Amino acid sequence: MQTKKQKPSSEIWISILGMSQLSTQKYGVPIYGAAWVPTNLLHNKKQEEEEELDSSELRQCLVLCGGGGEGKSGIPNSILLSLFNPTSNSLSPTPLSKIGTGADLPYRMAVHPGGDGVICSFPKSCRWFEWDVPESSETYKLDLKSSEKILTQMEDVGQQLAMTFNADGSALAVGGEDGHLRVFKWPSMEVILDENDAHARIKDLSFSSDENYLVSLGSGSSCRVWDVSSSKIVASLPKENDEMFGFCRFSQTKDNTQILYITAMRGQGGSIIYWDTTSWKRIGSKQVVRDPISAFNVSSDGEFLAVGTIQGDIYIVNSSMRVHTVIKKAHLGLVTVLMFSDDSRHVVSSSLDSSARVTLIESKKKQNGLSIWVVLVVLLLTILAYILALVM
Repeated sequence: MQTKKQKPSSEIWISILGMSQLSTQKYGVPIYGAAWVPTNLLHNKKQEEEEELDSSELRQCLVLCGGGGEGKSGIPNSILLSLFNPTSNSLSPTPLSKIGTGADLPYRMAVHPGGDGVICSFPKSCRWFEWDVPESSETYKLDLKSSEKILTQMEDVGQQLAMTFNADGSALAVGGEDGHLRVFKWPSMEVILDENDAHARIKDLSFSSDENYLVSLGSGSSCRVWDVSSSKIVASLPKENDEMFGFCRFSQTKDNTQILYITAMRGQGGSIIYWDTTSWKRIGSKQVVRDPISAFNVSSDGEFLAVGTIQGDIYIVNSSMRVHTVIKKAHLGLVTVLMFSDDSRHVVSSSLDSSARVTLIESKKKQNGLSIWVVLVVLLLTILAYILALVM
């Protein structure tokens, strides 16, 4: 006799009190990119000390990009700013500001970690946007504006599918639909690496936390590790059997050892493979979902990994590959982006259904505490139902 698999406590938490834990808003355009605005633009240490505010109480901002593309869909192409209040776990129902981009769809973007601005990929070129920071400390007045700075090296280069800054913002990596990989020093845009045929098509890029390596992932499950200083390939990571690689992210363990995660689709579902970054050998893998993975990211502290699927589901797993939180149908469409906040307490997700959603990552202790109360309530209701049945 088969026993029914017990639902994890995290899933009970989501199914019963999910809506109070999550925040979702629709902004009228299919969203292809989402990121957190650097906190140094929103607050300063002096303000925090004067107001005795904890970092978890400070308002935060999100930058979103998307639209309907070319044609007569009537859906505008734009870059949006949205306010997030961590105290109420709520997103602003309307954008704080909006920049229209005409007929050009902002398809990918990367936010400079130091607050310099945002680079966006359009069908033919990339453009730079700067923050318009008010003199006062009022968060909601933050704005984004098109910059006079022209990225000459990124004009007429075609659609770029992946772009990322390294941790300190001193390097920018960009990968194109044509398989061309470019790495620049920032902000000088001096070329570090320029490889015309890095892959047939570049799908994802990630810098290592020590900034020595860049991993590039291309179509056909090709994955290469580059030494940034020498511009040489140090490893080519092979797939096994029917695997199809999807996304890549460097991270680190609790003892500060670097690790590389790569998502892969197999016949039975989506998996996360982890690699040693010294030998470049596989350490192991874990199947986490049945549906194809459409988005992936890792928290800055290395504690959590987020997976989004084409069905709109979100899975948060810990570094031990145990499921922490499951949100079924978090979005009505496929999940396009997942990004953790700097403190790793929240993850923003976006979708082609025009929605952005922020999920609060509860501590294990809180989840376990709640699950005990849930069990007690269910037990009391069962006893009450039994007594009523006897009386009647």
